[in-house]
Amino acid sequence: MRLMLLSILWIAFVFSSLAQEPAVLTQREQSRVIDQWLEDRIGNLLPSLMTETGIDMWIVMSREYNEDPVIRTLLPSTWHAARRRTILVMYQPSPNAPVESFAIARYDVGKSFKKAWDPEAQPDQWNALMEIIQAKNPKKIGLNYAKDYGHADGLTHFDYEEFMNRLPDSFQNKVVSAQTLAVRWLETRTASEMAAYKHIQELAHFIIAEGLSDRVITPGVTTTDDVVWFYREKIKEMKLDTWFHPTVDIQRPDPESNEANRSFAVRPDVAVIMPGDLLHIDFGITYLRLNTDTQQLAYVLKAGETEVPAYLQDALKVGNRLQDILTSNYVEGRTGNEILRASRKQMEAEGIRGSIYTHPLGFYGHSAGPTIGMWDNQGDTPGAGDFPLHVNTGYAIELNAVVFVKEWNKDVRIMLEEGAFFDGEKVTYYNGRQKSILAIPRVSNYLGY
Repeated sequence: MRLMLLSILWIAFVFSSLAQEPAVLTQREQSRVIDQWLEDRIGNLLPSLMTETGIDMWIVMSREYNEDPVIRTLLPSTWHAARRRTILVMYQPSPNAPVESFAIARYDVGKSFKKAWDPEAQPDQWNALMEIIQAKNPKKIGLNYAKDYGHADGLTHFDYEEFMNRLPDSFQNKVVSAQTLAVRWLETRTASEMAAYKHIQELAHFIIAEGLSDRVITPGVTTTDDVVWFYREKIKEMKLDTWFHPTVDIQRPDPESNEANRSFAVRPDVAVIMPGDLLHIDFGITYLRLNTDTQQLAYVLKAGETEVPAYLQDALKVGNRLQDILTSNYVEGRTGNEILRASRKQMEAEGIRGSIYTHPLGFYGHSAGPTIGMWDNQGDTPGAGDFPLHVNTGYAIELNAVVFVKEWNKDVRIMLEEGAFFDGEKVTYYNGRQKSILAIPRVSNYLGY
């Protein structure tokens, strides 16, 4: 009877574990969602952004396989690249009016950008573009060239020269950088995107937790690189993508080692995972064109241990406190540099040692918007750091706190990163944040028989 009960409980546990895996849409369903979101953004978000920035005509162009970072967010889900030269024109006839959108291309580009060029009637694509410009007579023509953001600097030198050589003299002084418009387009999240982001972050948390568990790690056998490649395989298995190669590294209670000062410019050495190790993972996925960027910690229990040592959990609390300091300084209109300075002043007043290197998160893992510190620069970041904080924007709250752990007689670096959303009043983590170091194995996984 006892054996039967154990079997039933174990089967229930297995099915419960399987049921916890978050759902991932089929490729067809993902395509439908991406296209719906794109139409929503063009119809309901873009008009306000063009009005805000004062650009009434935005021209985005790319040649095949040399994609402007912005055009990649304007193409329909079934387009994996621009075709030949694809030119998209967005025109707003008056402030807050709907945006008229055209494709100076051989094809319609999705539902919004209807073909506005007939190569049979007008063989020259550039002349077709100039006809649209003259017909609409815009006050400001925004092109994607930019000093501060690579995301907004996608117009090639050749295409810029061709454009300016063909543009009538009366429009030459109307051409401006679309940097701010491009950044605002990339950084702003819609209600639908935000509704899904919790689920996207949940997917990332699920995969991280599985990799940092005894389902993957056998102490004394498994290497950090084994875990890295588990993540790569798991991402593909779940029909997801990643935007960077994961990192798994170790800190150990060896006062002769100095992992807390390892430069982020160098990938950590591959090591066999042992009991007593503090593991750190840096991991991101791409799903529905949105990205996550997450760093978490796990501890490998030693013989006789049933939980993570309290002194390590206390060190994590210092990292959580630094997160709170940073997010409390998110105020609409403040620049990234101002947020960093205020956060570091408060951090130092509380005696916390650490670094803040938080960045926008969305269509790109390191996306456009206010830069709030860099790992190799804790002072002002000219340009991107001067960009102001806007509502309805997402961030990877990324930082570390350095804590002296007397039980190890050394510094331990608590490296944390979580996706979060700023709604104008407060910062909310998409799917919560790590407030307890994961134990390997999870003792609660066992039934106690």
